[in-house]
Amino acid sequence: MAKKRKTKPEPSQSKKEARRQQAAANKKAAKAKILIALGSAVILIALLWAIFGNTATLQEWDVDEDGIMSYPTERGIPVYDSMIVENNPEYLLDYINYSSRDAVISALLRIPNSSHPVPGILILPGATVSKEGEQGLSAELADMGYASMVIDQRNLGGVDFQLDGRLFQAGQEPTQHKMVFDALKAVDVMRQYPAIDPDNIAIIGISNGGRFAIIAAAIDPSISGVVGISTSGYDVESFIANDSNQVTENQTRFLRSIDPDTYLDRLPPRKLVMMHMINDSIIPLELAQVTYEKAGEPKVFYPVEGSGHGYNAAMSEMLEAELGLMFS
Repeated sequence: MAKKRKTKPEPSQSKKEARRQQAAANKKAAKAKILIALGSAVILIALLWAIFGNTATLQEWDVDEDGIMSYPTERGIPVYDSMIVENNPEYLLDYINYSSRDAVISALLRIPNSSHPVPGILILPGATVSKEGEQGLSAELADMGYASMVIDQRNLGGVDFQLDGRLFQAGQEPTQHKMVFDALKAVDVMRQYPAIDPDNIAIIGISNGGRFAIIAAAIDPSISGVVGISTSGYDVESFIANDSNQVTENQTRFLRSIDPDTYLDRLPPRKLVMMHMINDSIIPLELAQVTYEKAGEPKVFYPVEGSGHGYNAAMSEMLEAELGLMFS
């Protein structure tokens, strides 16, 4: 019988070789960590730039001695991303996130299918109403042949006058001012879509959203017109007149800066359209009429039978007619 050959055991790895391999592994891991850190830094910088912009841009907000808020009409190319939610023979629905000052604003953009660019309408909902809550109006506008973009306003359209007043006193940009800028940036985003006519974009604002709509349209003369539904100004001039000894100069500037009534003379020759339920349950008809009376021509006011607040089907025919005139 042949003898079995004994296999010599493999020599054990020297300590020196083990240290060399461990050092190589550590070096490789360190490089990986550096690459991950660099990648994270690039992403962070990109997000910070998109959300906060640069210092020069943030300084372009201003309020003059008369309380007129201003932002530049040239606001640069908007930073945004989008995702198709729905695409059918009637319309395209896009979910959008766009950068505006120190926030990212979400929106839904509905574009009816057409062989040519269509007019666009920015919809600013009332307080507590989300972008999803105004998709009924958006669908109606698509049936009329218009693209529309509904945004989620900061704080869902709610405002804090005391906090904004303190920010203004400290020389900081109040949230209500930023909400106006959000509307202007939304218009910029709409103009990036080839299916929307960049020269025919108007704003519809509902309730509190109507206040921001009037101010935004007044600030940017490229906006075709504004429709205020169930909205009004604050008539702060009456308040200031009655409490002139208690309201400081800076407080006066702030109050005027957030009141749509302050900006009405900057709307013409663009048209102001107002629609209001006769027995509105939130904003009295009389207050809306005060704002309307202060506005210059062209303008039109539609009192609508009923006691609700916001847009309803009874306004549809009037809205379609006025938008047709606005974009003609």
